[in-house]
Amino acid sequence: MTELRSIPTIGANMEEHLIRLGYSTLDSLTGQDPEEMYERDVQLHGGHLDRCVLYVYRLAVYYAENRHNPDPDKCRWWAWKD
Repeated sequence: MTELRSIPTIGANMEEHLIRLGYSTLDSLTGQDPEEMYERDVQLHGGHLDRCVLYVYRLAVYYAENRHNPDPDKCRWWAWKD
């Protein structure tokens, strides 16, 4: 288990996705592009990934960049829908 699990709604499955993409710390997520992360994950997965994975990536980057004072309303993946 890594510090990625401190991100709200990140469990073992999404932690594995992030690690597979090369992110193992909150600092490694800072400044990243969630849309690019999602596209790379789709390619690594070999096909379709649910759009909610993108929303989780948006939350993860937001949280990494604002972890000391995150807005509670933005700490749910569904707050990051299109």
